[in-house]
Amino acid sequence: MSDIKIQIDHFSYTYGDEPPVLRNITLNVRRNSILTIFGPARGGKTTLLRSLNRLTDIDEPGKRQGRILLDGQDIYAPSVDVPSLRRRIGMVFALPVALPMSIFDNIAYGPRLQGVRSPSRLSDLVQFALEAAALWDEVRDRLDSSALALSGGQQQRLSIARVLALEPEVILLDEPTAALDPISTAKIEEALITLKSEYTIVIAPHNVQQAGRVADDAAFFLMGECVEAGPASQLFTVPRDRRTEDYITGRFG
Repeated sequence: MSDIKIQIDHFSYTYGDEPPVLRNITLNVRRNSILTIFGPARGGKTTLLRSLNRLTDIDEPGKRQGRILLDGQDIYAPSVDVPSLRRRIGMVFALPVALPMSIFDNIAYGPRLQGVRSPSRLSDLVQFALEAAALWDEVRDRLDSSALALSGGQQQRLSIARVLALEPEVILLDEPTAALDPISTAKIEEALITLKSEYTIVIAPHNVQQAGRVADDAAFFLMGECVEAGPASQLFTVPRDRRTEDYITGRFG
């Protein structure tokens, strides 16, 4: 089995008549690792994440070039079933989204849509997902309570658990701790480091410090281009490109 889970091969994306949001991106995502994509705003990070599970299909029509391969298969091939792809590659957004229902039903919602009806199977999935998202111990005695009563940090971990209940292979996270306090941020970062043993994770963190804390590999994006990519231990200590160094050291951005 290849060590590479996702291959991004000369991928570009353009909205309408605007300049390209992504320019000729070539990047590999290793299996069971955390790749952080970091850089200033409007660098193309969110568009790349949305392209990885074809959420860009929902946006205004865009033009793409190049390929994105999941386990060697082109995710934009005509034969690809997009709902199945999005179950394999789940996404967590910057703002926590708790559905107006119980904690249990929030997690069971996706599996039920997929046809899971067994109460024992649903209970197992809910517990598994909440444990994996480091939330089980805090909510195990109130699964029937409204998820809307959870704190912001808990709701974000609930959002991660809801993705995990669908048993994905890849988890995408777009600034998942941008609106959270330091304690909640630390809990999510700890959960991600644990989760990589079972999942492949791609995260666009909201600051360079977080990128350095959680990354196995990292890629610096600037104005739609991948300026530099490599092992985090190298990129954050001896970057090859002056622009990467300038951003990491706070000279701009």
